[in-house]
Amino acid sequence: MKAEKDKVVAVAYILKVDDGESGQELYETVGEDSPFYFLFGHQNVLPKFEEAIAGKAAGETFSVSIDFENAYGDYDDAKKTIIPKANFKEDGKKNRDLLKVGNVIPMQDDKGNQMRGEITKVDYRGVHMDFNPPLAGYDLFFEGKIIAIREAQPVEIEHGHVHGPDGHHHH
Repeated sequence: MKAEKDKVVAVAYILKVDDGESGQELYETVGEDSPFYFLFGHQNVLPKFEEAIAGKAAGETFSVSIDFENAYGDYDDAKKTIIPKANFKEDGKKNRDLLKVGNVIPMQDDKGNQMRGEITKVDYRGVHMDFNPPLAGYDLFFEGKIIAIREAQPVEIEHGHVHGPDGHHHH
């Protein structure tokens, strides 16, 4: 079976990133014992990543360099903002556990678009948040191996994403 549209592909990989100044640095390792599963052909991974494994079979290796323009784009200072602390109250109380530097919080903009923001600082002005993707501005270097490929379940194709390795993820 080959990596192609509507197949669930499991990959193990090492991801190195380069910010253009300090050279390649290890960012993430996904081992063969707990691979990353995705539904091929449904825009769940970067297009260049998918191109690198298209047509390959389980057991084959891949290597791909993706420059920042084809990955997550430039880092954009306009995606940093300060949100009033009052916006984070639950039942009228400040949620101290939520407002910690490094927490990534799912949020919604005024048009209803889903976004994820990382808390970078909390001070008297409010909650400083960064809505840039974590790898914005970085060139990416993947080296990996295809661990498994299976047919996608009809519900996975309908939803456009994997429901766990064996199709048993409920949401």
